[in-house]
Amino acid sequence: MAALDGILVVSLEQAVAAPLCTARLAEAGARVIKLERPDGDFARGYDHVVNGQASYFIWLNRGKESVRIDLKNRHDAAMIGRMIGKADVFVQNLAPGAAARAGFGSADLRASHPRLITCDISGYGESGPAATMKAYDFLIQCEAGLASITGTEEGPARVGVSVADIACGMNAHAAILQALLERAQTGRGRGIAVSLFDALADWMAVPLLHYDYSGNAPARAGLKHPSIAPYGAFVIADGSQLVVSIQNEREWAKFCAIVLGDATVATDERFASNALRCANRTVLDALVGETFGALMPDMLIDRLERAGTAWARLNGVDGLSRHSQLRRVTVETESGPARVPAPPARWDGDEYPALPVPALGAHDVAIRAEFG
Repeated sequence: MAALDGILVVSLEQAVAAPLCTARLAEAGARVIKLERPDGDFARGYDHVVNGQASYFIWLNRGKESVRIDLKNRHDAAMIGRMIGKADVFVQNLAPGAAARAGFGSADLRASHPRLITCDISGYGESGPAATMKAYDFLIQCEAGLASITGTEEGPARVGVSVADIACGMNAHAAILQALLERAQTGRGRGIAVSLFDALADWMAVPLLHYDYSGNAPARAGLKHPSIAPYGAFVIADGSQLVVSIQNEREWAKFCAIVLGDATVATDERFASNALRCANRTVLDALVGETFGALMPDMLIDRLERAGTAWARLNGVDGLSRHSQLRRVTVETESGPARVPAPPARWDGDEYPALPVPALGAHDVAIRAEFG
C-alpha cells in the first residue's frame, strides 16, 4: 500500500475534515507530518473512551508524525517554511485568513514553490458574507438544509455522524490525488479550496433540484421513503424491527404473494401502483405491520429471501459491532492497542498496514533535527 511512497504532506490541521483527508494519504504511503499546537489538536480532547484517548483522534490520525509548533515563534515558523519547501502537499484548516497571517498563504507558497499542491479547508470558503461564520459540523448541517429533511414529521434532526466534515475531507482527498496526477503531467502544483458547506450543498443536489424546479422540497419521512411504499421499518414478533424496500411492481407482486401470503393485495385498487401505495401509506403500513408483527425473525427473513425483497435489520451500534461484514484493524496507541474499522477501500492482494497513532509531540526531536 505505497502508491504515495515518497510524497511528503505537511498538514496544519485540527478536528475532522483535514485529518480525514491526510489519514487517507497516509494509508496510501505518504509521509504526513501533523503540525500541532503546543497543547495538541483539540480533537485529542473530544472524549476519552479509547483507553483514555479520544475516539475521533484514534480514527483520523493513524500513520502520521506529530510535532508541536508555535506559529508565533519565529524559529518554528522558519522550520515550517523549510518543511513546506520540501513538501509535495500542504494542507491547512485554520480559520479563513489565519494561515496567510502566519506567513503561509497558499498563493504565496505556490509562488515560491511551483510544484507545491496546497489545500485550504474551511467552513464556508475563503470569501463571501458567510466566510467568517463559525462552521462546526452541526451548524453546517443546519445552514445547508440537511437537518430540515432529516428526522420525523415532528421535527428536524442532526445526522448522527459528522457528515459535513467527512464529506469535505473526502473531497479534499480526491482533489489532492487529482492534483498529483496533473502535476505528473505539467510539473506544476495547484491550489485547492474545499469547504464543509460546499460539500453538503453538493450532497443536497436532489432536494435542491426538487425545490428549484417544483417549488417543493422533500418532506421529512423518518424511516419511511418520501416517494416509495412500502419502504420503512416494521416491528416483528420478537420486538425488533426490519426495514423493507419495494422498488417496482414485480417486487411488489412477489412481496404480496410470498411475504404477506395474499397475492390479491397487489392488485387492490388502493395499492395497484406506487403512487397509490404512497397515497394510502397509512392503510398499507398497517397491513404490512400486521403480518410482520405475527412472525419471528427467522420465518419472516425466509419469506423475504424467497420473495427477493430487499430487507435490513434496524441495528443499533451494538448490532454494527457484532456485524458479520464489519472489518477491523488493530492499531498501536500510546495507551495500548485499539480496534478500529478498517479503511473502506479493499485492494486485491494487499492488506492495509496497521498504522500507529502518534502521541502528542512524538516526533518533536526527530523532525526538529531533520528540519530545524
